[in-house]
Amino acid sequence: MGAQMTFKRYELKYMLTRRQAALLKEAMRGHMALDRFGHSTIRNIYLDTDNYRLIRRSIEKPLYKEKLRVRAYGKAGEQDEVFVELKKKFESVVYKRRLTLPHRAAMDALEGGAPLPADGQIAREIAAFRDFYGPTLRPAMFLSYEREAYYPVDGEDFRLTLDENILWRTDHVDLGTSCFGTSLLGADQVLMELKTPGGFPLWMVKFLSDNKIRKVSFSKYGTAYQQMLSAENANGGRRYA
Repeated sequence: MGAQMTFKRYELKYMLTRRQAALLKEAMRGHMALDRFGHSTIRNIYLDTDNYRLIRRSIEKPLYKEKLRVRAYGKAGEQDEVFVELKKKFESVVYKRRLTLPHRAAMDALEGGAPLPADGQIAREIAAFRDFYGPTLRPAMFLSYEREAYYPVDGEDFRLTLDENILWRTDHVDLGTSCFGTSLLGADQVLMELKTPGGFPLWMVKFLSDNKIRKVSFSKYGTAYQQMLSAENANGGRRYA
């Protein structure tokens, strides 16, 4: 129990049209293949304080920021394995600590304060994060999307993901539920993320240049939070400063 992994890399985001996504898949032939998750429906729970302290700070674009989420690749039963992920970003470099735990044990530890059923440095970092924010830390938002994940066939350390149908909600925040909520993207939008410890392969550089695709600043959780505030303002009541 409690398998642990650490990642250090740049994560760059690009907003594609569906036509550009189709052209990308043509350009990827011979270079990239679907990874072990392939096409999956990803469910995430983002934990935050009762006044959304973590995402409010993140939106301010500080040099250092952090967030904690629980992720499942499909609907999670109580004993199914989920990933507890502590993501830290410092000067554009993303450091991700990942701990694999049974769903119920993970939520009991993060939401209820039970001991994390794991040892090691990553488990200690996650427990320290939880303890720092104390009893105000809670499951704040459910965020799901359809993802295709690719890895390079030549063995390079480079990953590419395509996300569609990104949905968020602040009720029924449970990895064992169906995916529904407010849409984050337009009908013709596909979010591409490139994850690398260094540069891009030449074929990717050429694809981006030929199609005049530029990097964007886009946070799923941050954009969903801002949508939530806009909806509250439209309804005449702003609950979160």
